[in-house]
Amino acid sequence: MYISTEKKSKTFSQTESNMVAVKVTLRKREYPSGRVALYLDFYPAIRNPRTMQMTRREYLGIYIMKSPRTAADRRNNATKLKQAEAIRAQREISLINEQYGFLDKSKGQMSVLEYFYSVLQGHDKKWRIVYEHFNIFVKGKCTFDEITVDFCNKFREYLSTTKRIKSDTLKLSQNSAAGYWSTFRAFLAIAFKEGYLTENVNDYLDKLDTQETKREYLTMEELTTLAKSECDFPVLKNASIFSCLTGLRLSDILQLEWSHIQDYPGGGKCIRIKTEKTDTEATIPISDQALELCGTPSEGRIFKGLTRQMVNSRLKPWLKSAGIDKYITFHCFRHTYATLLIAGGTDIYTVSKMLTHKNVSTTQIYADLVNEKKKAAAE
Repeated sequence: MYISTEKKSKTFSQTESNMVAVKVTLRKREYPSGRVALYLDFYPAIRNPRTMQMTRREYLGIYIMKSPRTAADRRNNATKLKQAEAIRAQREISLINEQYGFLDKSKGQMSVLEYFYSVLQGHDKKWRIVYEHFNIFVKGKCTFDEITVDFCNKFREYLSTTKRIKSDTLKLSQNSAAGYWSTFRAFLAIAFKEGYLTENVNDYLDKLDTQETKREYLTMEELTTLAKSECDFPVLKNASIFSCLTGLRLSDILQLEWSHIQDYPGGGKCIRIKTEKTDTEATIPISDQALELCGTPSEGRIFKGLTRQMVNSRLKPWLKSAGIDKYITFHCFRHTYATLLIAGGTDIYTVSKMLTHKNVSTTQIYADLVNEKKKAAAE
């Protein structure tokens, strides 16, 4: 049963040269229980921008009594009717301005975690780590209506004090926390752009400062010494020297296959690979010496048997046996590649492309390292 109230409104929106009339009417729907639901009736139907379907009705979630018996019931009915009328007036203004966001009320109650998980599929693994930290922070449940400035600042504080995902003792470093916070803010920007957040909370959030870190690398003499030293795990040695000669990260070396080695248009060979961290396609020329480290061409992975566990447990003893006392991780081989290129006279733009950096400013760090080395030598 449908009962029309007396309050109606006509609004007009200009669409190029023709005028389209829209009626917004507050209506009632009576249920057998005696409750009466209030809803808005749009005529003609308008398109829901999210589902792209045409719709005539918007239920307001407001109910009144069909036959109020007391003065209190009548006052309650009157109050709710005023609320419904106020919403009808707001819809009128929205239609005039051609803003239809009110048709997608479900977004505020949507799961942030489900949306976050769908977004991270197109990004590097850092997004997944941030997702895991956020999942821990919200204890597995969060809606978009909960995302406020204060809520986000509490997550910022969590990142500044929490431990690493895979450790019960090691605290998250300041630079990692800053990077994860930056990624989370990038997620918020996407959510706002796609209409899941009604306010751009990023405008009210401060960044986390990073700390200056020392980037260790091997000199040419140290690299030569390491290449000549014996290693109990030949695949570890070959992969390490290969990283020094190509600048590839461990994550990319672990997934490197023979199909990634292709002919280079300018002659010789190159690596064509989609880097795991930056998720970008890269073409990296390689020398004959680097190619020799790959061994005999075959199928599948190039450095078969190489694992992260092997790198974590056996790299340090090998470096020590070679007489290298610096704190060198596998990633330092990438630093070695960059500093040796710049020290050899390669311009910073080319080095940036070889390292698959998105910004030259990131590569500038290696140029500064070389300049400091030159200054120390001059003094």
